[in-house]
Amino acid sequence: MADWLGIDHLLDLDRTEAIWGFFTPWILYAVFFVAHVVVPGRRVHGYVADRDTGEPRTYRLNGLVVFLLAQIVWWLQLTGLPRDWFYRSTIYAVVGGTVLALMLNTVAVFTQPKGEVKNPFMAWWFGRAQEIQLFDSRFDFKMYINIVGATMLSLNALSAAAWNYDRFGDDANPGVYLFAAFFTFYALDFFIHERVHLYTYDLIHENVGLKLIWGGLVVFGWGFVLPLWGMAAHPDPEFSTGWRYFWLIGTSLLFLVGWGIGRGANLQKYTFKRWPDRKFLGIIEPQYISAGERKILCSGFWRPARHFNYLGETLLGLSTALAFGHFTHLWAWVYAIFVTSLVIQRQMDDERQCIEKYGADKWAEYKERVRYRIVPGIY
Repeated sequence: MADWLGIDHLLDLDRTEAIWGFFTPWILYAVFFVAHVVVPGRRVHGYVADRDTGEPRTYRLNGLVVFLLAQIVWWLQLTGLPRDWFYRSTIYAVVGGTVLALMLNTVAVFTQPKGEVKNPFMAWWFGRAQEIQLFDSRFDFKMYINIVGATMLSLNALSAAAWNYDRFGDDANPGVYLFAAFFTFYALDFFIHERVHLYTYDLIHENVGLKLIWGGLVVFGWGFVLPLWGMAAHPDPEFSTGWRYFWLIGTSLLFLVGWGIGRGANLQKYTFKRWPDRKFLGIIEPQYISAGERKILCSGFWRPARHFNYLGETLLGLSTALAFGHFTHLWAWVYAIFVTSLVIQRQMDDERQCIEKYGADKWAEYKERVRYRIVPGIY
């Protein structure tokens, strides 16, 4: 089976190494827990209101510092582990991380009041509490999940690039390096704009359940780099010089366009929620539909489509598939297929929640003004 899938190289660990691979996420989760609590951070108010006080929740942000420290530790091999360890142990780590995520989730869900979700399985999956904070909010579960997920996303991708170089040397695939660079930039940008993410879907709408915990700790950190399971085992596709430049530069530009759309849309929404009358970037006038005390933004990045930011995520996924240069290989397309499916599902969830939030009449008025869902002129 592993041979047929092309991932037999990920099962080469001996028994002792396999055990260490299984427990690698356990050690990492503990280290990141300590780092999140101990490393200094700035306290800010978010968008979500505390259900007890009605005041905006306070968050302590130190993700960027933790991310940079982890990069230094990995690069200098201060733990004694080789740089390719995270890649070589990835299958065992996914199993071990999933087991621990199930345990953490059981505690996180069933220590909370029942609330509106009565069905135990649904509560286990979707969660009961919107936020879980400890130690006078020094530890926030959602911030912690983001730190683990985004940091390991980068380190797992970089580890695969190190493995590809060790295996192929001068014939190493620059597309694997490009893929690693994309996700390291993605993670760095995520932490630079850490406060902006306090105004996004996960923080506002999702509870702390298995969907969020397993999704953040395992899928975000290890699953987003799933294409590397198969593609890191492939060498340079050996295009001609002209096609090589077209491939690498074109894929990079596509990534930057996707990033620009996603980041620009999120920043504009963040600016609008904090300062409703401020022009975005000093030039884009905020236009909106009033729905009682709420406002639906419909200018700038939010004029072409109601969920234009998801187009950015889709283009990012497409760029990662093209990065490897082996365009017909199914492994290369795993993340692109996943993220496209995810944004379509989220778009449908968003629309249902927005109808409840703004009212059916106002949402219908908004749909008349902004006709398309994600892709202008198509969908």
